[in-house]
Amino acid sequence: MDINWGLIWPLIGLQIILAVTALISLYKAEPEDIRGSKLMWVFIILLISIFGSVAYFVAGRKNT
Repeated sequence: MDINWGLIWPLIGLQIILAVTALISLYKAEPEDIRGSKLMWVFIILLISIFGSVAYFVAGRKNT
C-alpha cells in the first residue's frame, strides 16, 4: 500500500495548528469562561486529535 504523503502532511499541519491554537486559548481563558476543568480539556485536545480541538472551540468555551 502506497501512502500519498501529499494529502497527509496538510492534515498533520492542520492538526498541529488547531491543537496549539486551542491550547493557547485554553491557557488564556479564565476558569469561569470554560466548561469543565482546564486539565480535562488539555487531555481532550491532545488525545482526540483534530476533533478534540474542535470540541473545545464548540463546546468547551462559554459564550460571553
